[in-house]
Amino acid sequence: MASIEHWIGGQFTAGTSQRRGPVFDPATGRQQHEVVLASTADVDAAVQAAATAFASWSQASLSARTKVLFTFRELVNARVKDLAGIISDEHGKVLSDAAGEVQRGLEVIEFACGIPQLLKGSFSDQVSSGVDVFSFREPLGVCAGITPFNFPAMVPMWMHPVAIACGNTFVLKPSERDPSASNFVADLWREAGLPDGVFNVVHGDKEAVDAILRHPDVAAVSFVGSTPIARYIHQTASAAGKRVQALGGAKNHAIVLPDADLDFAAGHLTAAAFGSAGERCMAISAAVAVGAAGDPLMEQVSRMASEVVVGPGRDPRSEMGPVVTSAAKQRIETLIGTGEQQGAKVLVDGRGLTVPGHEEGFFVGPTVIDQVQPSMDVYTEEIFGPVLSVLRADTVEAAIDLINSNPYGNGTAIFTNSGEAARRFQRGVRVGMIGINVPIPVPMAYYSFGGWKDSLFGEQHIHGPEGVSFYTRAKVITSRWPHVTQPMDASLHFPTAS
Repeated sequence: MASIEHWIGGQFTAGTSQRRGPVFDPATGRQQHEVVLASTADVDAAVQAAATAFASWSQASLSARTKVLFTFRELVNARVKDLAGIISDEHGKVLSDAAGEVQRGLEVIEFACGIPQLLKGSFSDQVSSGVDVFSFREPLGVCAGITPFNFPAMVPMWMHPVAIACGNTFVLKPSERDPSASNFVADLWREAGLPDGVFNVVHGDKEAVDAILRHPDVAAVSFVGSTPIARYIHQTASAAGKRVQALGGAKNHAIVLPDADLDFAAGHLTAAAFGSAGERCMAISAAVAVGAAGDPLMEQVSRMASEVVVGPGRDPRSEMGPVVTSAAKQRIETLIGTGEQQGAKVLVDGRGLTVPGHEEGFFVGPTVIDQVQPSMDVYTEEIFGPVLSVLRADTVEAAIDLINSNPYGNGTAIFTNSGEAARRFQRGVRVGMIGINVPIPVPMAYYSFGGWKDSLFGEQHIHGPEGVSFYTRAKVITSRWPHVTQPMDASLHFPTAS
Protein backbone atom coordinates (compact mmCIF):
# COMPACT_ATOMS: atom_id res chain seq x y z
CA MET A 1 0.00 0.00 0.00
CA ALA A 2 1.40 3.39 -0.99
CA SER A 3 2.76 5.46 1.88
CA ILE A 4 2.30 9.24 1.98
CA GLU A 5 5.47 10.83 3.35
CA HIS A 6 6.54 14.20 4.69
CA TRP A 7 8.04 16.94 2.51
CA ILE A 8 11.01 18.42 4.37
CA GLY A 9 13.82 20.52 2.96
CA GLY A 10 12.76 19.95 -0.64
CA GLN A 11 12.40 16.17 -0.58
CA PHE A 12 10.09 13.41 0.54
CA THR A 13 11.04 11.53 3.69
CA ALA A 14 9.42 8.91 5.90
CA GLY A 15 11.01 10.51 8.95
CA THR A 16 11.87 8.65 12.13
CA SER A 17 8.44 7.56 13.34
CA GLN A 18 7.15 4.07 12.76
CA ARG A 19 3.54 5.11 13.27
CA ARG A 20 1.14 5.09 10.32
CA GLY A 21 -2.48 6.09 9.78
CA PRO A 22 -5.06 4.91 7.23
CA VAL A 23 -6.32 7.08 4.38
CA PHE A 24 -9.69 5.96 3.05
CA ASP A 25 -11.66 6.41 -0.13
CA PRO A 26 -14.92 7.70 1.39
CA ALA A 27 -16.94 6.61 -1.63
CA THR A 28 -16.00 2.94 -1.24
CA GLY A 29 -15.09 2.76 2.44
CA ARG A 30 -11.81 1.07 1.56
CA GLN A 31 -8.34 2.10 2.69
CA GLN A 32 -6.32 3.34 -0.27
CA HIS A 33 -3.10 4.67 1.33
CA GLU A 34 -1.30 4.97 4.61
CA VAL A 35 0.20 8.21 5.88
CA VAL A 36 3.28 8.51 8.07
CA LEU A 37 2.57 10.19 11.41
CA ALA A 38 5.32 12.53 12.51
CA SER A 39 7.27 12.26 15.72
CA THR A 40 8.53 15.28 17.63
CA ALA A 41 11.90 14.71 15.92
CA ASP A 42 10.27 14.88 12.48
CA VAL A 43 8.60 18.19 13.33
CA ASP A 44 11.94 19.49 14.58
CA ALA A 45 13.58 18.50 11.29
CA ALA A 46 10.94 20.43 9.33
CA VAL A 47 11.26 23.49 11.55
CA GLN A 48 15.04 23.43 11.32
CA ALA A 49 14.86 23.19 7.52
CA ALA A 50 12.51 26.18 7.52
CA ALA A 51 14.71 28.13 9.94
CA THR A 52 17.76 27.54 7.77
CA ALA A 53 15.90 28.64 4.64
CA PHE A 54 14.57 31.77 6.38
CA ALA A 55 18.05 33.32 6.52
CA SER A 56 18.14 33.73 2.73
CA TRP A 57 14.44 33.80 1.81
CA SER A 58 13.69 36.67 4.18
CA GLN A 59 16.37 38.70 2.40
CA ALA A 60 15.15 37.87 -1.10
CA SER A 61 13.97 40.88 -3.05
CA LEU A 62 10.29 41.56 -3.52
CA SER A 63 10.70 40.99 -7.23
CA ALA A 64 12.33 37.59 -6.64
CA ARG A 65 9.53 36.52 -4.30
CA THR A 66 6.88 37.80 -6.68
CA LYS A 67 8.39 35.87 -9.58
CA VAL A 68 8.06 32.63 -7.64
CA LEU A 69 4.47 33.49 -6.62
CA PHE A 70 3.40 34.20 -10.19
CA THR A 71 4.96 30.96 -11.42
CA PHE A 72 3.29 29.03 -8.60
CA ARG A 73 -0.03 30.58 -9.55
CA GLU A 74 0.33 29.45 -13.14
CA LEU A 75 1.26 25.92 -12.10
CA VAL A 76 -1.71 25.57 -9.74
CA ASN A 77 -4.03 26.98 -12.40
CA ALA A 78 -2.75 24.45 -14.93
CA ARG A 79 -3.27 21.53 -12.54
CA VAL A 80 -6.71 22.35 -11.11
CA LYS A 81 -8.24 19.13 -12.44
CA ASP A 82 -5.44 16.98 -11.07
CA LEU A 83 -5.65 18.60 -7.65
CA ALA A 84 -9.44 18.36 -7.64
CA GLY A 85 -9.20 14.63 -8.36
CA ILE A 86 -6.85 14.09 -5.43
CA ILE A 87 -9.21 16.01 -3.15
CA SER A 88 -12.25 14.05 -4.35
CA ASP A 89 -10.52 10.69 -3.85
CA GLU A 90 -9.55 11.37 -0.22
CA HIS A 91 -12.21 13.80 0.98
CA GLY A 92 -15.17 12.55 -1.04
CA LYS A 93 -16.51 15.84 -2.40
CA VAL A 94 -17.62 15.96 -6.02
CA LEU A 95 -15.13 17.10 -8.63
CA SER A 96 -16.86 20.39 -9.39
CA ASP A 97 -16.85 21.29 -5.69
CA ALA A 98 -13.19 20.30 -5.38
CA ALA A 99 -12.30 22.43 -8.39
CA GLY A 100 -14.17 25.35 -6.84
CA GLU A 101 -12.11 24.90 -3.67
CA VAL A 102 -8.89 25.13 -5.66
CA GLN A 103 -10.18 28.23 -7.44
CA ARG A 104 -10.80 30.00 -4.13
CA GLY A 105 -7.28 29.06 -3.08
CA LEU A 106 -5.95 30.48 -6.33
CA GLU A 107 -7.56 33.80 -5.48
CA VAL A 108 -5.41 34.02 -2.35
CA ILE A 109 -2.31 33.19 -4.38
CA GLU A 110 -3.23 35.99 -6.76
CA PHE A 111 -3.66 38.34 -3.81
CA ALA A 112 -0.21 37.33 -2.54
CA CYS A 113 1.28 38.09 -5.98
CA GLY A 114 0.64 41.75 -5.15
CA ILE A 115 2.98 41.61 -2.14
CA PRO A 116 5.17 44.56 -3.29
CA GLN A 117 2.14 46.82 -3.01
CA LEU A 118 0.88 45.16 0.16
CA LEU A 119 4.19 45.65 1.99
CA LYS A 120 4.66 49.30 1.12
CA GLY A 121 5.57 51.27 4.22
CA SER A 122 5.15 54.94 5.04
CA PHE A 123 7.47 57.97 5.17
CA SER A 124 7.17 61.33 6.89
CA ASP A 125 9.67 63.97 5.87
CA GLN A 126 11.00 66.59 8.28
CA VAL A 127 8.97 65.63 11.36
CA SER A 128 11.48 67.69 13.30
CA SER A 129 14.45 69.75 12.17
CA GLY A 130 16.44 67.39 9.96
CA VAL A 131 14.54 64.34 11.23
CA ASP A 132 12.57 61.86 9.08
CA VAL A 133 10.39 58.95 10.20
CA PHE A 134 9.55 55.90 8.12
CA SER A 135 8.13 52.44 8.68
CA PHE A 136 8.19 49.04 7.03
CA ARG A 137 7.14 45.49 7.85
CA GLU A 138 9.42 42.50 8.28
CA PRO A 139 8.69 38.75 8.22
CA LEU A 140 8.40 36.85 11.49
CA GLY A 141 10.44 33.71 10.79
CA VAL A 142 9.13 30.15 10.70
CA CYS A 143 5.33 30.08 10.53
CA ALA A 144 3.14 27.00 10.85
CA GLY A 145 -0.30 26.06 9.60
CA ILE A 146 -2.52 23.36 11.08
CA THR A 147 -5.42 22.73 8.73
CA PRO A 148 -8.65 20.66 8.60
CA PHE A 149 -9.81 17.84 6.35
CA ASN A 150 -12.73 19.67 4.75
CA PHE A 151 -10.68 21.94 2.46
CA PRO A 152 -7.31 20.23 2.00
CA ALA A 153 -6.17 22.68 -0.69
CA MET A 154 -8.02 25.94 -0.05
CA VAL A 155 -7.51 26.43 3.68
CA PRO A 156 -3.72 25.86 3.52
CA MET A 157 -3.68 28.30 0.59
CA TRP A 158 -5.29 30.87 2.88
CA MET A 159 -2.03 30.69 4.82
CA HIS A 160 1.17 29.67 3.08
CA PRO A 161 1.11 31.90 -0.05
CA VAL A 162 0.70 35.04 2.09
CA ALA A 163 3.25 33.92 4.68
CA ILE A 164 5.83 33.01 2.04
CA ALA A 165 5.23 36.17 0.00
CA CYS A 166 5.90 38.20 3.15
CA GLY A 167 9.33 36.54 3.47
CA ASN A 168 8.56 33.83 6.03
CA THR A 169 9.16 30.12 5.74
CA PHE A 170 6.36 27.65 6.42
CA VAL A 171 5.61 24.27 7.99
CA LEU A 172 2.19 22.83 7.12
CA LYS A 173 0.51 20.09 9.18
CA PRO A 174 -2.54 19.09 7.10
CA SER A 175 -5.26 16.71 8.19
CA GLU A 176 -4.09 13.11 8.23
CA ARG A 177 -7.46 12.12 6.71
CA ASP A 178 -6.70 13.62 3.27
CA PRO A 179 -2.99 14.45 3.16
CA SER A 180 -2.08 13.98 -0.52
CA ALA A 181 -3.19 17.42 -1.72
CA SER A 182 -0.54 19.10 0.45
CA ASN A 183 2.24 16.98 -1.02
CA PHE A 184 1.02 17.77 -4.53
CA VAL A 185 1.11 21.50 -3.73
CA ALA A 186 4.60 21.14 -2.21
CA ASP A 187 5.87 19.76 -5.51
CA LEU A 188 4.29 22.67 -7.38
CA TRP A 189 6.17 25.10 -5.08
CA ARG A 190 9.37 23.24 -5.95
CA GLU A 191 8.62 23.47 -9.66
CA ALA A 192 7.92 27.20 -9.26
CA GLY A 193 11.47 27.73 -8.02
CA LEU A 194 10.83 28.12 -4.30
CA PRO A 195 14.09 27.36 -2.48
CA ASP A 196 14.28 24.12 -0.52
CA GLY A 197 13.07 24.45 3.06
CA VAL A 198 10.83 27.47 2.52
CA PHE A 199 7.72 25.23 2.37
CA ASN A 200 7.55 21.97 4.32
CA VAL A 201 4.80 19.44 5.03
CA VAL A 202 4.66 17.19 8.10
CA HIS A 203 1.83 14.70 8.44
CA GLY A 204 0.60 13.63 11.80
CA ASP A 205 -1.80 13.76 14.69
CA LYS A 206 -1.76 15.39 18.13
CA GLU A 207 1.91 14.55 18.68
CA ALA A 208 2.86 16.62 15.64
CA VAL A 209 0.48 19.43 16.61
CA ASP A 210 1.90 19.69 20.13
CA ALA A 211 5.45 19.66 18.79
CA ILE A 212 4.61 22.61 16.55
CA LEU A 213 2.87 24.54 19.31
CA ARG A 214 5.79 24.19 21.70
CA HIS A 215 8.72 24.45 19.29
CA PRO A 216 10.86 27.47 20.24
CA ASP A 217 11.70 28.29 16.62
CA VAL A 218 8.09 28.57 15.42
CA ALA A 219 7.09 32.24 15.51
CA ALA A 220 3.42 32.03 14.50
CA VAL A 221 0.67 29.43 14.19
CA SER A 222 -2.45 29.57 12.01
CA PHE A 223 -5.24 27.08 12.60
CA VAL A 224 -8.67 26.24 11.20
CA GLY A 225 -10.81 23.56 12.83
CA SER A 226 -13.26 22.90 15.64
CA THR A 227 -13.77 25.33 18.50
CA PRO A 228 -12.41 23.08 21.30
CA ILE A 229 -9.18 22.52 19.37
CA ALA A 230 -8.96 26.18 18.31
CA ARG A 231 -9.18 27.17 21.98
CA TYR A 232 -6.46 24.63 22.85
CA ILE A 233 -4.23 25.81 19.99
CA HIS A 234 -4.60 29.44 21.05
CA GLN A 235 -3.93 28.82 24.72
CA THR A 236 -0.98 26.47 24.17
CA ALA A 237 0.79 28.45 21.45
CA SER A 238 0.18 31.79 23.18
CA ALA A 239 1.64 30.41 26.39
CA ALA A 240 4.72 29.47 24.35
CA GLY A 241 5.03 33.08 23.17
CA LYS A 242 3.77 32.61 19.63
CA ARG A 243 1.51 34.75 17.53
CA VAL A 244 -1.74 32.81 16.97
CA GLN A 245 -4.82 32.98 14.77
CA ALA A 246 -7.14 30.06 15.48
CA LEU A 247 -10.43 29.85 13.60
CA GLY A 248 -12.99 27.61 15.27
CA GLY A 249 -16.35 26.08 14.56
CA ALA A 250 -19.67 27.50 13.47
CA LYS A 251 -23.43 27.26 13.62
CA ASN A 252 -24.33 29.41 10.65
CA HIS A 253 -27.91 30.67 10.47
CA ALA A 254 -29.92 31.87 7.50
CA ILE A 255 -33.14 33.69 8.25
CA VAL A 256 -35.89 33.78 5.66
CA LEU A 257 -38.51 36.52 5.79
CA PRO A 258 -42.02 36.19 4.33
CA ASP A 259 -41.23 38.81 1.67
CA ALA A 260 -38.33 36.77 0.28
CA ASP A 261 -38.49 34.95 -3.04
CA LEU A 262 -39.04 31.50 -1.53
CA ASP A 263 -37.93 29.58 -4.65
CA PHE A 264 -34.68 31.54 -4.62
CA ALA A 265 -34.22 31.15 -0.87
CA ALA A 266 -35.02 27.42 -0.85
CA GLY A 267 -32.63 26.70 -3.70
CA HIS A 268 -29.77 28.54 -2.05
CA LEU A 269 -30.51 27.04 1.37
CA THR A 270 -30.38 23.57 -0.17
CA ALA A 271 -27.06 24.26 -1.86
CA ALA A 272 -25.57 25.92 1.23
CA ALA A 273 -26.66 23.14 3.59
CA PHE A 274 -25.79 20.11 1.47
CA GLY A 275 -22.91 21.20 -0.75
CA SER A 276 -19.71 19.35 0.17
CA ALA A 277 -21.96 17.10 2.32
CA GLY A 278 -22.31 19.97 4.78
CA GLU A 279 -18.63 19.68 5.71
CA ARG A 280 -17.97 23.41 5.48
CA CYS A 281 -17.36 25.85 8.29
CA MET A 282 -19.53 28.28 6.30
CA ALA A 283 -22.35 25.82 5.54
CA ILE A 284 -25.84 26.88 6.52
CA SER A 285 -26.75 24.39 9.23
CA ALA A 286 -29.63 26.32 10.81
CA ALA A 287 -32.47 28.01 8.94
CA VAL A 288 -34.76 30.40 10.80
CA ALA A 289 -38.14 30.73 9.10
CA VAL A 290 -39.84 33.97 10.14
CA GLY A 291 -43.61 34.14 10.42
CA ALA A 292 -45.59 32.99 7.42
CA ALA A 293 -42.45 31.91 5.54
CA GLY A 294 -42.21 28.68 7.57
CA ASP A 295 -44.50 26.06 6.02
CA PRO A 296 -44.13 27.00 2.33
CA LEU A 297 -40.35 27.25 2.78
CA MET A 298 -40.24 23.77 4.30
CA GLU A 299 -42.21 22.33 1.41
CA GLN A 300 -39.76 23.80 -1.08
CA VAL A 301 -36.60 22.86 0.82
CA SER A 302 -37.83 19.32 1.47
CA ARG A 303 -38.58 18.77 -2.21
CA MET A 304 -35.21 20.14 -3.30
CA ALA A 305 -33.31 18.18 -0.66
CA SER A 306 -34.97 14.97 -1.83
CA GLU A 307 -33.85 15.66 -5.39
CA VAL A 308 -30.12 16.06 -4.59
CA VAL A 309 -28.16 13.36 -6.42
CA VAL A 310 -25.80 11.63 -3.98
CA GLY A 311 -22.94 9.51 -5.27
CA PRO A 312 -19.18 9.10 -5.57
CA GLY A 313 -17.24 12.30 -6.11
CA ARG A 314 -15.80 11.31 -9.49
CA ASP A 315 -19.21 10.52 -10.97
CA PRO A 316 -20.19 13.63 -12.98
CA ARG A 317 -23.85 12.98 -12.15
CA SER A 318 -23.22 13.36 -8.41
CA GLU A 319 -24.17 16.63 -6.74
CA MET A 320 -23.10 15.55 -3.26
CA GLY A 321 -20.55 12.97 -2.18
CA PRO A 322 -19.97 10.98 1.02
CA VAL A 323 -18.78 12.32 4.36
CA VAL A 324 -15.11 11.86 5.16
CA THR A 325 -15.06 8.85 7.53
CA SER A 326 -17.20 6.08 8.92
CA ALA A 327 -17.00 7.75 12.35
CA ALA A 328 -18.35 11.01 10.88
CA LYS A 329 -21.25 9.12 9.26
CA GLN A 330 -22.10 7.41 12.55
CA ARG A 331 -21.95 10.66 14.53
CA ILE A 332 -24.20 12.51 12.06
CA GLU A 333 -26.81 9.76 12.00
CA THR A 334 -26.79 9.56 15.80
CA LEU A 335 -27.46 13.29 16.08
CA ILE A 336 -30.36 13.03 13.63
CA GLY A 337 -31.87 10.31 15.79
CA THR A 338 -31.32 12.33 18.94
CA GLY A 339 -33.11 15.30 17.39
CA GLU A 340 -36.07 13.09 16.56
CA GLN A 341 -36.13 11.72 20.11
CA GLN A 342 -36.06 15.24 21.53
CA GLY A 343 -39.16 16.26 19.60
CA ALA A 344 -37.97 17.63 16.26
CA LYS A 345 -39.69 16.51 13.06
CA VAL A 346 -37.54 14.81 10.41
CA LEU A 347 -38.96 15.92 7.07
CA VAL A 348 -36.22 14.41 4.89
CA ASP A 349 -34.18 11.56 6.38
CA GLY A 350 -30.72 10.84 5.02
CA ARG A 351 -29.92 7.96 7.35
CA GLY A 352 -29.26 4.54 5.91
CA LEU A 353 -28.61 5.81 2.39
CA THR A 354 -27.07 3.18 0.11
CA VAL A 355 -25.45 4.11 -3.19
CA PRO A 356 -25.51 1.18 -5.67
CA GLY A 357 -22.02 -0.12 -6.28
CA HIS A 358 -20.72 1.81 -3.28
CA GLU A 359 -22.57 0.06 -0.47
CA GLU A 360 -19.66 0.44 1.96
CA GLY A 361 -19.19 4.16 1.29
CA PHE A 362 -19.65 6.77 3.99
CA PHE A 363 -22.87 8.23 2.60
CA VAL A 364 -25.46 10.27 4.50
CA GLY A 365 -28.27 11.78 2.46
CA PRO A 366 -29.55 15.37 2.75
CA THR A 367 -31.59 15.70 5.93
CA VAL A 368 -34.11 18.36 6.89
CA ILE A 369 -35.28 18.60 10.51
CA ASP A 370 -38.13 20.99 11.33
CA GLN A 371 -39.46 22.30 14.64
CA VAL A 372 -35.99 22.38 16.18
CA GLN A 373 -35.62 24.11 19.55
CA PRO A 374 -32.41 25.87 20.72
CA SER A 375 -31.95 23.32 23.52
CA MET A 376 -31.81 20.32 21.17
CA ASP A 377 -28.52 18.58 20.39
CA VAL A 378 -28.99 19.01 16.63
CA TYR A 379 -28.84 22.76 17.28
CA THR A 380 -26.22 23.01 20.02
CA GLU A 381 -23.76 20.62 18.34
CA GLU A 382 -21.75 21.47 15.24
CA ILE A 383 -22.94 18.51 13.18
CA PHE A 384 -20.63 19.07 10.20
CA GLY A 385 -22.77 17.00 7.88
CA PRO A 386 -25.67 17.31 5.41
CA VAL A 387 -28.26 18.27 8.04
CA LEU A 388 -30.38 21.41 7.98
CA SER A 389 -32.05 22.25 11.29
CA VAL A 390 -35.06 24.55 10.96
CA LEU A 391 -36.25 26.85 13.73
CA ARG A 392 -39.22 29.22 13.72
CA ALA A 393 -39.36 32.87 14.79
CA ASP A 394 -42.20 35.36 14.82
CA THR A 395 -40.15 38.46 13.95
CA VAL A 396 -36.81 39.62 12.58
CA GLU A 397 -35.89 40.80 16.07
CA ALA A 398 -36.55 37.34 17.52
CA ALA A 399 -34.39 35.77 14.79
CA ILE A 400 -31.56 38.22 15.52
CA ASP A 401 -31.80 37.44 19.23
CA LEU A 402 -31.62 33.73 18.45
CA ILE A 403 -28.45 34.19 16.41
CA ASN A 404 -26.84 36.45 19.01
CA SER A 405 -27.51 33.98 21.81
CA ASN A 406 -25.57 31.28 19.97
CA PRO A 407 -21.92 30.95 21.09
CA TYR A 408 -20.65 30.90 17.51
CA GLY A 409 -20.28 33.96 15.31
CA ASN A 410 -18.79 32.79 12.03
CA GLY A 411 -21.28 33.49 9.23
CA THR A 412 -24.96 34.27 8.79
CA ALA A 413 -27.37 35.28 6.04
CA ILE A 414 -30.76 36.84 5.46
CA PHE A 415 -33.16 36.29 2.58
CA THR A 416 -35.46 39.25 2.07
CA ASN A 417 -36.59 41.88 -0.43
CA SER A 418 -36.60 44.55 2.28
CA GLY A 419 -33.54 46.78 2.38
CA GLU A 420 -34.65 48.10 5.76
CA ALA A 421 -34.84 44.61 7.27
CA ALA A 422 -31.50 43.66 5.75
CA ARG A 423 -29.85 46.76 7.18
CA ARG A 424 -31.38 46.11 10.61
CA PHE A 425 -30.07 42.54 10.39
CA GLN A 426 -26.53 43.40 9.32
CA ARG A 427 -26.17 45.94 12.09
CA GLY A 428 -27.86 43.83 14.74
CA VAL A 429 -26.21 40.41 14.48
CA ARG A 430 -22.95 39.76 16.33
CA VAL A 431 -21.35 37.72 13.56
CA GLY A 432 -18.17 38.27 11.55
CA MET A 433 -19.39 37.52 8.00
CA ILE A 434 -22.87 38.38 6.77
CA GLY A 435 -24.69 37.57 3.55
CA ILE A 436 -27.70 39.44 2.20
CA ASN A 437 -29.41 37.05 -0.20
CA VAL A 438 -26.02 35.30 -0.28
CA PRO A 439 -26.06 32.10 1.81
CA ILE A 440 -22.30 31.47 2.10
CA PRO A 441 -20.71 34.92 2.50
CA VAL A 442 -17.06 33.92 2.13
CA PRO A 443 -15.23 37.16 1.33
CA MET A 444 -12.93 37.57 -1.65
CA ALA A 445 -9.22 37.07 -1.03
CA TYR A 446 -8.51 40.79 -0.76
CA TYR A 447 -10.80 40.92 2.29
CA SER A 448 -10.05 38.93 5.42
CA PHE A 449 -11.93 35.81 6.55
CA GLY A 450 -12.98 35.19 10.14
CA GLY A 451 -15.78 35.18 12.65
CA TRP A 452 -16.51 36.43 16.14
CA LYS A 453 -17.11 34.86 19.56
CA ASP A 454 -16.22 31.15 19.74
CA SER A 455 -15.45 31.07 16.02
CA LEU A 456 -12.15 32.95 16.40
CA PHE A 457 -9.36 32.91 18.97
CA GLY A 458 -6.78 35.62 18.40
CA GLU A 459 -7.05 39.15 17.14
CA GLN A 460 -6.48 38.83 13.40
CA HIS A 461 -8.50 37.16 10.66
CA ILE A 462 -7.00 35.07 7.91
CA HIS A 463 -5.75 36.14 4.44
CA GLY A 464 -6.41 39.63 3.03
CA PRO A 465 -4.95 42.70 4.77
CA GLU A 466 -5.13 41.11 8.21
CA GLY A 467 -3.24 38.09 6.89
CA VAL A 468 -0.37 40.33 5.76
CA SER A 469 -0.41 42.02 9.14
CA PHE A 470 -0.40 38.66 10.94
CA TYR A 471 2.65 37.36 9.09
CA THR A 472 4.72 40.53 9.52
CA ARG A 473 5.72 43.00 12.23
CA ALA A 474 6.35 46.69 11.92
CA LYS A 475 9.55 48.65 12.35
CA VAL A 476 9.55 52.42 12.70
CA ILE A 477 12.79 54.27 11.99
CA THR A 478 13.56 57.79 13.15
CA SER A 479 16.65 59.12 11.39
CA ARG A 480 18.78 62.25 11.35
CA TRP A 481 21.74 62.94 9.09
CA PRO A 482 23.00 66.27 10.38
CA HIS A 483 25.21 68.62 8.47
CA VAL A 484 27.51 69.40 11.35
CA THR A 485 28.91 72.94 11.20
CA GLN A 486 28.94 73.38 14.96
CA PRO A 487 28.56 71.04 17.95
CA MET A 488 25.00 69.99 18.69
CA ASP A 489 24.00 69.59 22.29
CA ALA A 490 22.07 66.50 23.31
CA SER A 491 19.21 66.92 25.76
CA LEU A 492 18.08 64.75 28.66
CA HIS A 493 14.50 65.92 28.11
CA PHE A 494 11.89 63.79 26.32
CA PRO A 495 12.34 64.43 22.56
CA THR A 496 9.78 66.72 20.89
CA ALA A 497 9.37 68.11 17.40
CA SER A 498 10.96 71.51 16.89
